[in-house]
Amino acid sequence: MNPKVDFFFEKPSQWQNAFRELRRIAFDTGLTEELKWGKPCYTLNGNNIFLMHGFKEYCALLFHKGVLLKDTEHILVQQTENVQSARQIRFTDLEEIIDQEKILKTYIYEAIEVEKAGLEVKLKKTSEFDMPDELQKKMDSDTEFKSAFKALTPGRQRGYMLHISQAKQSKTRIARIEKSIPKIFEGKGYNEQ
Repeated sequence: MNPKVDFFFEKPSQWQNAFRELRRIAFDTGLTEELKWGKPCYTLNGNNIFLMHGFKEYCALLFHKGVLLKDTEHILVQQTENVQSARQIRFTDLEEIIDQEKILKTYIYEAIEVEKAGLEVKLKKTSEFDMPDELQKKMDSDTEFKSAFKALTPGRQRGYMLHISQAKQSKTRIARIEKSIPKIFEGKGYNEQ
C-alpha cells in the first residue's frame, strides 16, 4: 500500500467502503499503487492499468486501455462519446463489488496482459474531429486567432472543438468561442485556470 494514497481511502465519502474493497482486490493482482490525478492508480512497470474514482451516482474502475478488453460480461462503459480509449466498470454499492470480485480480477488480469503485449489504442487525430463551423469562420476571419489556436497542443485543440460543438445553438457556440479567446491566446485549454 502506498501511504501517499491512504488519504483517498480514509476521507469520508459514500463510496469509502467500496473503494476499500476495490483496493483489496487491486492488491491481489500484484500491481503497484500510485497517486495520479488525485486518485489511486494501479500500474505495471510505470504504465497505467486502471484507476478508481467516484461520482455522485456511482464509483468506478477506469481501465486506461479498456477499449482493447474483450468485455465478455458486457460491463464496460464508455464514459462519454468522446472518450476514445478508457472504459469504466461502474458500481452503485459494495455488494456489487463483492459479488463480482472474480470477474473484476479477470478484467484486471486481461488489462495487464494488454499492457505486457504492448498493445496501443489507435486514437483519432485532431484533424479527424469535426471542426465547428463557427470556430472555422473565426479562424478564417482572424489570422492571429488562427495562429494562436494552431499553436495549442492537439489535446487542447480537441478540447475546444468538443466543448464548442456540444452547444446546440449557433449563438451559444459563438459565445463559447468568444469566452475562450483569452485562454487560447495564453495557450491554455478551455478548462484550465
